[in-house]
Amino acid sequence: MNEKIRKEIITVFWIFVIGSIFGCIAETVYGFLKNGEFYIKKGLIYGPFIPVYGIGAVMYYFVVTKVKHPVNIFLCSMVLGGVAEYICSYAQEIFFGTISWDYSNLVFNLNGRTSLIHCILWGLAGIFYRIIAYPFIKKWVNNYKKAEFKVFTFIVVLFMTANIIISCAAGSRQNERVKQIPATSELDKLLDRYYPDSVMDKIYANKIVTVKRKEPILKLNIER
Repeated sequence: MNEKIRKEIITVFWIFVIGSIFGCIAETVYGFLKNGEFYIKKGLIYGPFIPVYGIGAVMYYFVVTKVKHPVNIFLCSMVLGGVAEYICSYAQEIFFGTISWDYSNLVFNLNGRTSLIHCILWGLAGIFYRIIAYPFIKKWVNNYKKAEFKVFTFIVVLFMTANIIISCAAGSRQNERVKQIPATSELDKLLDRYYPDSVMDKIYANKIVTVKRKEPILKLNIER
Protein backbone atom coordinates (compact mmCIF):
# COMPACT_ATOMS: atom_id res chain seq x y z
CA MET A 1 0.00 0.00 0.00
CA ASN A 2 1.21 3.50 -0.86
CA GLU A 3 2.79 5.21 2.17
CA LYS A 4 0.65 8.32 1.75
CA ILE A 5 -2.56 6.29 1.62
CA ARG A 6 -1.52 4.24 4.67
CA LYS A 7 -0.91 7.40 6.69
CA GLU A 8 -4.24 8.86 5.53
CA ILE A 9 -6.16 5.77 6.66
CA ILE A 10 -4.40 5.77 10.03
CA THR A 11 -5.14 9.48 10.44
CA VAL A 12 -8.85 9.04 9.67
CA PHE A 13 -9.07 6.08 12.05
CA TRP A 14 -7.51 7.95 14.97
CA ILE A 15 -9.58 11.06 14.31
CA PHE A 16 -12.70 8.87 14.51
CA VAL A 17 -11.56 7.20 17.74
CA ILE A 18 -10.42 10.39 19.48
CA GLY A 19 -13.54 12.25 18.31
CA SER A 20 -15.73 9.45 19.70
CA ILE A 21 -13.95 9.60 23.05
CA PHE A 22 -14.17 13.39 23.20
CA GLY A 23 -17.90 13.15 22.47
CA CYS A 24 -18.42 10.73 25.34
CA ILE A 25 -16.55 13.04 27.72
CA ALA A 26 -18.47 16.10 26.50
CA GLU A 27 -21.86 14.39 26.83
CA THR A 28 -21.02 13.06 30.29
CA VAL A 29 -19.89 16.47 31.55
CA TYR A 30 -22.94 18.16 30.02
CA GLY A 31 -25.26 15.61 31.62
CA PHE A 32 -23.64 16.14 35.01
CA LEU A 33 -23.90 19.92 34.78
CA LYS A 34 -27.48 19.75 33.60
CA ASN A 35 -28.89 17.05 35.88
CA GLY A 36 -26.36 16.86 38.71
CA GLU A 37 -25.97 13.12 38.10
CA PHE A 38 -22.85 11.35 36.89
CA TYR A 39 -23.67 8.97 34.09
CA ILE A 40 -21.37 7.96 31.22
CA LYS A 41 -23.28 8.27 27.95
CA LYS A 42 -22.03 5.79 25.37
CA GLY A 43 -22.73 4.94 21.76
CA LEU A 44 -20.99 1.55 21.78
CA ILE A 45 -21.31 -1.29 24.26
CA TYR A 46 -17.65 -1.32 25.28
CA GLY A 47 -15.61 1.75 26.09
CA PRO A 48 -16.22 5.52 26.19
CA PHE A 49 -17.19 6.07 22.56
CA ILE A 50 -20.00 8.00 20.85
CA PRO A 51 -19.54 7.41 17.10
CA VAL A 52 -21.59 10.40 15.93
CA TYR A 53 -18.83 12.65 17.28
CA GLY A 54 -16.19 10.50 15.60
CA ILE A 55 -18.05 10.77 12.29
CA GLY A 56 -18.35 14.52 12.76
CA ALA A 57 -14.61 14.76 13.47
CA VAL A 58 -13.81 12.82 10.28
CA MET A 59 -16.03 15.17 8.30
CA TYR A 60 -14.16 18.07 9.90
CA TYR A 61 -10.90 16.49 8.78
CA PHE A 62 -11.86 16.35 5.12
CA VAL A 63 -13.37 19.83 5.01
CA VAL A 64 -12.57 22.07 7.98
CA THR A 65 -8.81 21.44 7.96
CA LYS A 66 -8.71 23.07 4.52
CA VAL A 67 -10.46 26.22 5.80
CA LYS A 68 -8.47 29.02 7.41
CA HIS A 69 -10.76 31.90 8.33
CA PRO A 70 -12.44 31.37 11.76
CA VAL A 71 -15.86 32.48 10.49
CA ASN A 72 -15.73 29.99 7.61
CA ILE A 73 -14.51 27.28 9.98
CA PHE A 74 -17.48 27.96 12.25
CA LEU A 75 -20.02 27.94 9.41
CA CYS A 76 -18.62 24.78 7.79
CA SER A 77 -18.56 23.01 11.15
CA MET A 78 -22.15 24.03 11.85
CA VAL A 79 -23.35 22.46 8.62
CA LEU A 80 -21.19 19.33 8.84
CA GLY A 81 -22.08 18.69 12.49
CA GLY A 82 -25.79 19.14 11.83
CA VAL A 83 -25.64 16.77 8.84
CA ALA A 84 -23.73 14.14 10.85
CA GLU A 85 -26.19 14.40 13.73
CA TYR A 86 -29.23 14.14 11.46
CA ILE A 87 -27.93 11.19 9.45
CA CYS A 88 -26.82 9.24 12.53
CA SER A 89 -30.18 9.80 14.24
CA TYR A 90 -32.07 8.71 11.13
CA ALA A 91 -29.89 5.63 10.61
CA GLN A 92 -30.22 4.64 14.28
CA GLU A 93 -33.99 4.77 14.09
CA ILE A 94 -34.14 2.84 10.80
CA PHE A 95 -31.78 0.04 11.84
CA PHE A 96 -32.33 -0.16 15.61
CA GLY A 97 -35.76 1.32 16.21
CA THR A 98 -34.38 3.85 18.71
CA ILE A 99 -33.09 7.40 18.89
CA SER A 100 -30.59 8.76 21.38
CA TRP A 101 -31.70 12.39 21.25
CA ASP A 102 -34.86 14.29 20.43
CA TYR A 103 -34.79 18.06 19.98
CA SER A 104 -38.47 18.44 19.12
CA ASN A 105 -38.93 20.75 22.11
CA LEU A 106 -36.37 23.23 20.77
CA VAL A 107 -37.03 26.03 18.29
CA PHE A 108 -35.53 25.69 14.81
CA ASN A 109 -35.15 21.91 14.88
CA LEU A 110 -35.15 19.51 11.94
CA ASN A 111 -37.46 16.59 12.71
CA GLY A 112 -36.09 16.66 16.26
CA ARG A 113 -32.81 15.20 14.96
CA THR A 114 -30.76 18.38 15.04
CA SER A 115 -31.40 22.01 15.93
CA LEU A 116 -29.97 25.48 15.49
CA ILE A 117 -28.48 25.57 18.99
CA HIS A 118 -26.77 22.21 18.48
CA CYS A 119 -25.45 23.28 15.09
CA ILE A 120 -23.95 26.32 16.81
CA LEU A 121 -22.29 24.01 19.32
CA TRP A 122 -20.95 21.93 16.42
CA GLY A 123 -19.56 25.17 14.97
CA LEU A 124 -17.74 25.99 18.19
CA ALA A 125 -16.46 22.41 18.36
CA GLY A 126 -15.11 22.84 14.83
CA ILE A 127 -13.05 25.85 15.89
CA PHE A 128 -11.68 23.87 18.85
CA TYR A 129 -10.91 20.98 16.49
CA ARG A 130 -9.15 23.16 13.91
CA ILE A 131 -7.04 25.16 16.36
CA ILE A 132 -6.28 22.67 19.14
CA ALA A 133 -7.34 19.08 18.45
CA TYR A 134 -6.19 18.58 14.87
CA PRO A 135 -2.60 19.81 15.37
CA PHE A 136 -2.32 17.42 18.34
CA ILE A 137 -3.71 14.47 16.33
CA LYS A 138 -1.49 15.31 13.36
CA LYS A 139 1.58 15.27 15.59
CA TRP A 140 0.44 12.00 17.19
CA VAL A 141 -0.07 10.27 13.82
CA ASN A 142 3.41 11.31 12.67
CA ASN A 143 4.60 8.42 14.86
CA TYR A 144 2.88 5.92 12.56
CA LYS A 145 6.16 4.34 11.43
CA LYS A 146 7.23 3.44 14.96
CA ALA A 147 6.78 -0.21 15.91
CA GLU A 148 4.94 0.48 19.19
CA PHE A 149 2.55 2.84 17.39
CA LYS A 150 1.79 0.19 14.76
CA VAL A 151 1.11 -2.46 17.40
CA PHE A 152 -1.09 -0.15 19.46
CA THR A 153 -3.04 0.96 16.38
CA PHE A 154 -3.53 -2.65 15.27
CA ILE A 155 -4.91 -3.62 18.69
CA VAL A 156 -7.28 -0.64 18.76
CA VAL A 157 -8.45 -1.40 15.20
CA LEU A 158 -9.33 -4.97 16.21
CA PHE A 159 -11.08 -3.77 19.36
CA MET A 160 -13.10 -1.05 17.62
CA THR A 161 -14.10 -3.37 14.77
CA ALA A 162 -15.35 -6.02 17.19
CA ASN A 163 -16.99 -3.36 19.37
CA ILE A 164 -18.91 -1.81 16.48
CA ILE A 165 -20.01 -5.20 15.10
CA ILE A 166 -21.20 -6.43 18.51
CA SER A 167 -22.94 -3.14 19.33
CA CYS A 168 -24.77 -3.10 15.98
CA ALA A 169 -25.74 -6.77 16.24
CA ALA A 170 -26.98 -6.41 19.83
CA GLY A 171 -28.91 -3.24 18.98
CA SER A 172 -30.50 -4.84 15.94
CA ARG A 173 -31.45 -7.92 17.95
CA GLN A 174 -33.06 -5.81 20.67
CA ASN A 175 -35.11 -4.09 17.97
CA GLU A 176 -36.29 -7.54 16.86
CA ARG A 177 -37.25 -8.42 20.43
CA VAL A 178 -39.31 -5.22 20.64
CA LYS A 179 -41.12 -6.41 17.52
CA GLN A 180 -41.51 -9.83 19.18
CA ILE A 181 -39.43 -11.59 16.56
CA PRO A 182 -38.14 -14.86 18.06
CA ALA A 183 -34.50 -15.96 17.88
CA THR A 184 -34.01 -18.01 14.73
CA SER A 185 -30.26 -18.59 14.78
CA GLU A 186 -27.47 -19.41 17.20
CA LEU A 187 -26.26 -15.82 16.91
CA ASP A 188 -29.69 -14.53 17.96
CA LYS A 189 -29.66 -16.84 20.96
CA LEU A 190 -26.18 -15.70 21.98
CA LEU A 191 -27.22 -12.05 21.69
CA ASP A 192 -30.34 -12.74 23.76
CA ARG A 193 -28.23 -14.44 26.40
CA TYR A 194 -25.36 -11.98 26.74
CA TYR A 195 -27.09 -8.74 25.69
CA PRO A 196 -30.68 -8.97 26.97
CA ASP A 197 -32.88 -5.91 27.38
CA SER A 198 -31.73 -5.44 30.98
CA VAL A 199 -28.13 -5.07 29.82
CA MET A 200 -28.88 -2.95 26.76
CA ASP A 201 -31.20 -0.62 28.66
CA LYS A 202 -28.53 -0.05 31.28
CA ILE A 203 -25.84 0.74 28.70
CA TYR A 204 -28.11 2.93 26.59
CA ALA A 205 -30.26 4.40 29.34
CA ASN A 206 -30.89 7.59 27.36
CA LYS A 207 -32.26 5.91 24.24
CA ILE A 208 -35.89 6.29 23.17
CA VAL A 209 -37.66 3.34 21.57
CA THR A 210 -39.66 4.50 18.57
CA VAL A 211 -41.99 3.23 15.95
CA LYS A 212 -40.76 4.21 12.50
CA ARG A 213 -42.18 7.68 12.06
CA LYS A 214 -43.81 8.91 8.89
CA GLU A 215 -42.26 12.29 8.33
CA PRO A 216 -40.85 14.42 5.53
CA ILE A 217 -37.12 14.08 4.99
CA LEU A 218 -36.60 17.62 6.29
CA LYS A 219 -39.13 19.60 8.27
CA LEU A 220 -38.03 22.77 10.00
CA ASN A 221 -39.94 23.33 13.24
CA ILE A 222 -39.68 26.91 14.42
CA GLU A 223 -42.00 26.59 17.40
CA ARG A 224 -41.62 24.69 20.63
